[in-house]
Amino acid sequence: MIRSFGVSEALAILSGIQSTVVLSLIAFIGGGLVGLAVALMRTSDLAPLRRAAGLYIDFFQGTPLLMQLFLVFYGLPVFGLRVNAWVAVTIGLTLHASAFLGEIWRGGIQAVPKGQTEAAIALGLGYTHRMIHVVVPQGARLCMAPTVGFLVQLIKGTSLAAIIGFVELSRSAQIIASTTYKPLLAYGLAAIIYFILCFPLSRLSASFERRFAVKT
Repeated sequence: MIRSFGVSEALAILSGIQSTVVLSLIAFIGGGLVGLAVALMRTSDLAPLRRAAGLYIDFFQGTPLLMQLFLVFYGLPVFGLRVNAWVAVTIGLTLHASAFLGEIWRGGIQAVPKGQTEAAIALGLGYTHRMIHVVVPQGARLCMAPTVGFLVQLIKGTSLAAIIGFVELSRSAQIIASTTYKPLLAYGLAAIIYFILCFPLSRLSASFERRFAVKT
């Protein structure tokens, strides 16, 4: 039975916002924690750690996000780990985000003038204190704009989760489009919502870029 596109259908699409936002935040926070470790490994003095982090980044940056979600969703059951779509999507997006954030933050760490590190060494600071008190705070400021910019890409990337059955904003629009035969209205509303979510972040990223470009 074909349904008309009314208020209840619009609300059904809007209900997907919560899953999109929550999934984006979880992937961003989880990816940030793993990404920081990846960035520190990438800038480590130990060659094996640098190579391992490099391979990790190359794999996740060199393969489509959709393939990564498939690998997690269908790959984990092969090892006896059956997970639902929520867990699979969270793991897949976290791994994906960690590779990109790790590389962004690696660039920030290496952009800190070497004189800062040499001064910290001259003061007797070890690696851990040097990174916590000198290098990472300065590198973090340089990474603000690309980090927020990547968050925008991550929010849009959550739309791929619909492929493995996760119901978020895109999947909600797809369901409504298939029952009302009004794809333009359904996907148009979803696109507007994505824009409302992402546009302020894009402007914030541009603001950070202008602000720190003047000071650096």
